[in-house]
Amino acid sequence: MTTPCIICVAITGSLPRKADNPAVPVTITEQIESTHAAFEAGATIAHCHVRNDDETPSSDPEKFAALKEGIEAHCPGMIVQLSTGGRSGAGQARGGMLPLAPDMASLSVGSNNFPSRVYENPPDLVDWLAAEMVTHGVKPEIEAFDLSHILKAHEMWKKGQIVGLPYVQFVMGVKNAMPADREVFDYYIKTVHRLFGEGAPWCAAGIGPNQIVLNDWAVSSGGHARTGLEDNVRLDKSTLAPSNAALVRRVVDLCAKYERPVATATQARQILGLRAAP
Repeated sequence: MTTPCIICVAITGSLPRKADNPAVPVTITEQIESTHAAFEAGATIAHCHVRNDDETPSSDPEKFAALKEGIEAHCPGMIVQLSTGGRSGAGQARGGMLPLAPDMASLSVGSNNFPSRVYENPPDLVDWLAAEMVTHGVKPEIEAFDLSHILKAHEMWKKGQIVGLPYVQFVMGVKNAMPADREVFDYYIKTVHRLFGEGAPWCAAGIGPNQIVLNDWAVSSGGHARTGLEDNVRLDKSTLAPSNAALVRRVVDLCAKYERPVATATQARQILGLRAAP
């Protein structure tokens, strides 16, 4: 396989705390430093959340602006992807950072169960977030927690609510949502190619111990891979991950195993149809 593999690092998320793993970066400075190390290890997309001083999740646009500025300054060309996820805020507050015009932002196009709650993505909010991304030139990453989310993304694309070829990420291993199932995973790939074309790029993310499993499936199947402390704070059952960079290096090793080059920032932008770095 000659297609370079894009590695996305989800640096912080909304849930992991320093009590879970001291390496989880919480402050803006910690996040920038952790992202820089992951970038040097091979990651070319930074999936970003921000936190309050007490480690609770935030949707503060000023915090996102500071993080975006720091990543762009210290990680030349790296793709900044800001989260519009539901744990950080409610309603349109989830998209308050989109006027910052990051390269990308996450977009969940449907609801599903989470471990202890429903992840609500009502149609009117999904439509509003998608419209804001079009207005500000932000490419969405479609977070597919269910097969219906892939088909919904196709519907939105056909309507012009998503501009450019969609980038779909399969999320597997969230408790009460889609488990890490190989037959489902393969059908997801088949569905993306049927709806968006054989060359449509896709990514996969596994939660907890499923992270390395999905990394392996994605790299070996020609897709792109997400890793990072948001999804998994361990290297194995008994070993905490020392950094985001350490988790990135595991994906780099898989790329070597399957003889795939690791995408540079420039290559990642070309594959995803993004504008050149500022």
